[in-house]
Formats: sequence, C-alpha cells, structure tokens
Amino acid sequence: LQGEDNIEHLCLACTNLYQALDEGNMLGKRFKRRNVLLKTLYKLVDIDSDPLSLKLAKIILAMKVDGKNLLSVCKLAFKICRNKENDFIVQNDTLLDYLLQVLWNEDLQTNNEALVYCMAALKFMSEKDRLLYKMVSKGAVEMFLELMKQINNIKEHDTYFYKLGHLLVQLTATLRVLADCALARRRLSDSGAIAELCVALEQRSSDKDVCICIVRVLSKLSTYNDFCAALADCSRCYILFLALLNKYQKQQDLVIHIIFILGNLTAKNDQSREQFFQEKESVNTLISLFQTYYELDLNAPTGHHDRKGNKHLKYPSEAEDVLIKLIRVLANLSIHPRVGAALAVAHPVTGLLVTVLEYKSVDACEELVINAATTINNLSYYQVKNSAVQDKKLHIAELLLKLLMSDNMDAVVEAVRVFGNLSQHHEIRDFIMQKKIYKFMIALLDSKNREVCFPACGVLLNLTVDENKRAFLMEDGGIGKLVDCLQDFGPADWQLSCLICKTLWNYSESMTSAASCFGGDTNTLLMLLTALLDEEVELECSLDRDIKDCQRVYWEREFKPVAEKLLDRIQSHHS
Repeated sequence: LQGEDNIEHLCLACTNLYQALDEGNMLGKRFKRRNVLLKTLYKLVDIDSDPLSLKLAKIILAMKVDGKNLLSVCKLAFKICRNKENDFIVQNDTLLDYLLQVLWNEDLQTNNEALVYCMAALKFMSEKDRLLYKMVSKGAVEMFLELMKQINNIKEHDTYFYKLGHLLVQLTATLRVLADCALARRRLSDSGAIAELCVALEQRSSDKDVCICIVRVLSKLSTYNDFCAALADCSRCYILFLALLNKYQKQQDLVIHIIFILGNLTAKNDQSREQFFQEKESVNTLISLFQTYYELDLNAPTGHHDRKGNKHLKYPSEAEDVLIKLIRVLANLSIHPRVGAALAVAHPVTGLLVTVLEYKSVDACEELVINAATTINNLSYYQVKNSAVQDKKLHIAELLLKLLMSDNMDAVVEAVRVFGNLSQHHEIRDFIMQKKIYKFMIALLDSKNREVCFPACGVLLNLTVDENKRAFLMEDGGIGKLVDCLQDFGPADWQLSCLICKTLWNYSESMTSAASCFGGDTNTLLMLLTALLDEEVELECSLDRDIKDCQRVYWEREFKPVAEKLLDRIQSHHS
C-alpha cells in the first residue's frame, strides 16, 4: 500500500467518499455503518502519508467524533500542520473549517486535551498569511476570545483549572501571531481582548509559560495607541506587572516584555506615569531589577568565539536590553513634574544611571549609554532640595566629558543637553572653563543643525552669566558663529534666536564700543536685528495657522524685548 500511486488512489477515494457521504446526508452521527467506517479510516492513518492523513482527518472530523476518537484526530491534524512540508496542501484544503468547528462546539472540560492539539494545529495554520486571513474572516478571533472567557470563568479551586494551562498557552501563542495582522487587531480591539488577557494573566500568575505567552501578546499590542489606552484603563495592570516582575525577576524574556509594556504605557500618558509611580514599591522594583541585570551584564562574557576563533558580539546583550528598556521607563516617568521631582531626590536611581556611564562606553552599547544620559538630563531639570544629580554634578560632568569626546553625535548632543541644565551651577561653569569645554560648544554652532545648536547655545548663555568668563566668546570666532546661527535660523526658530540674543546681551553688558565688542560682525548683526524686528518677518515662518499664532506670541513676548534692547545698546555704542 505504500507506493505513490496507491496513495494517490486512496486520496482520490477519500475525496469521492467524502462527496458521497455529504450528498447522501450521512456526515455527522446519522450514518448507520459509522463505526465500521471509522475503524477503516483509522487503519488507513497507519500508512503514515500526510496528504492521505489530511483527507482522512477531514472525513473523521466531519463524522463528529468525540472522546478518544476526537483526541486522536486532533493529534493527527496537529502532526500534519506542524510539518512545514505540508504548507501547500494545508493551505489549499478546508481542514481549517473543521478545526474551528471543534473549537466552537466541543465542551471545554470533557475535551480539554483534544482542544489543546486542535488549538496547536490552528496556531501553525495562523503562521501562513493565506490561512490567517481566512481564519479572521471566519470569526476565529471572536471564537478564541470566547474560549478565553470560558477558561477565565474556571476558578483556581476547580479540578480543571491547572489542566487548562496548556490550552491557554496554545491560545495566547496564536493570538500573538494574530497581533501582527491589522485586520485581526481590529477584531481583537472590538472584542475587548485586553481586559480578558489581563484577567487571564492575574489568574495564571503562577504559571510561568502562560504568563510569558500573555505578556508577548500585550507587548505587541501595546505598540498601538488604542490598545495602550485600553491597557491603561485596566486599573490593576500596574499592580499585576509589578507582582510578576518581583516573582520572576531572573526570567529574562518575561521581564523584558513587561518592562517594554511599561515603557509604552508611560511614553505619552501623564496619568499612567503617575499611576505607576504611586503603586507600592514601584520604583524599588525597578531599582532591584536594575541591580540584578547590571550584575548579570558585568559578569557576562564580552563575546563568544566561533570554531575559527573569530569573536562575535550579540548587540545588545540580553542583560543590556533589559537595562535599556528599564532606563526608558525611568526617563518616561521623569517627564511628569511631580514624579520627576521625586525621582530626582531618589539617590539609588541617579546612582545606577551614573554607574552605567562609568562602566559602559558608547561604542560598547550606544543605546544604553544615551538612554542613561537622557534620563540624567530629565532629572537634572528639577532644581529641588537634596537633588541627587546636583549632589553628584561634578562627577557627572567628568563622565559627560567622555561622551563629548566620542564620535557618536547623538551621545554628544545628549551630553551637551545635560551641561545645559548643570551649567546653571557656578561649579560646573568653572569646570567648563577649566576643561575648555566652551571651545567645543562654539565649534558645535557650525553644525547647521537645530538639535545641536540649541543646547550648545544654552550652555554658552549660562556661561555669560559670570562677568569674568564673557571674554571666551572672542575666542574661536564665537561671536561670528552666533551671528551666523542667527542668520541661518532667524524667523524659522524664534526660541533659538532668542537664546542667541540673550547670550549677546549678557556678553555686551559692559561694552564701551560696538567695534571692540563685536568686531567685524557688528554691521551684519545690526542689519539682522533690524530685519528680524520687522513686524512682517515672523509671518513667513510657517504655513500652519496654529504654529503661526504660537510663533507670533513667542516673537512678541520673548524675542522682541531682548532683541530691541540689544539693538539699542549696539546702536548707541556704534560710531
């Protein structure tokens, strides 16, 4: 019976048999010789040919079998779908319909094991685009969530509770595949998937495998705004995530997904930042995780060698990845004024961020170092009593110097931003002069890039507060570069133009003549200020009505007063 021809004949015979049973209205349990037929079909399964088994499985499922027969046919369907070589025959057949019927009709408690295999087969099917769309259009998403609801209704003291864990693993693994498909996501959203997933996560918190599958789904869905909002509305989600982080601290794949979700929840939503922060032990949990993964990273090998002895680095390493995402959560939290002010005085938080800058170079892990600098920058914004950043400001300045000297422009800009906040303190201004960092800030004005010029100019402005430091602007063509910036950005950026004018205003406070103060740049500066103070000029900057109104207010309130004062001062000292 094993020959290819024989198999082909048998497949054809199965197709004919199925048609005859269907036309004779003998599918299901109505057929008198049903038992004899089923025995024969199960014997043919032993031939072990997947194309034939597929035909047999369809007939057996169409006969509405139950009990052991149902379990064995679901195992058969799973075996067929699992084998990638069968993709073509599975995609061009209707096995999907029968498996969905099993899922919809069979009793959860009596046929739990059969449903596990049925769901596992559907998971493999969902990985094929053609079947995925077919599945969604046949209402599979709604079926899966209905099944999850039924599982969620079975409580822990019930004898079936633990048995259903395997089914939940297959079900949520399938939902993770569906989460990549826009059509399926719409159905998930309409069916309230987030709330059910949170219920399941809470009930199954002691089942690590189920938890990992659920957080993978939530992690994917939380990258979309509507799902993120739905998750934020589940008031217990923060308590739940914190409990799981404490319970499975060293379970890296679970931790990384939860931290990623928390990063998404706190990225744009001030209420989420506050809610998370107010949960008991929330920051301590993050600190404890930080400690764990920092130590793991310190003790990790710096790379592995292949057979030829070549060294390979996985970038970033798993421990680094957790730290990157952890710091992102801290950076997000620190944007909220009350939370940020509280974090600024939490010495362990700043301590860990400083540790990152001490032990990691930008080349070793760019994202980790830049995220740490960003968070220090956010925290340095808060001028509060007992601020940990202010306490460590000189040590932080030393570490930032390393970043300034790197070839990485993103790292440079982040370091300049922190110097912008820290240079409000005279010790840091002295440090900047002593280490000649101001020369670097002047050089950055040539970048023609607003993201670089703005923070660099902020540092220069702070330096001109000290009368004894102002002469530095004469070095390295500092004045000329500021005037060039004013010319380049002008009406397109009133904030930056305002910073430049304030810097020049401080610098020229005790001037005796325009020529000795501004040298060859005097006339250009006079012309520029006159042009920028023209009532009509600020209207050219943007076509967007709201932006235009906003810019006009800024021009009127911020730029105009300082530019007028500067223009008057230059004109009165200009011969």
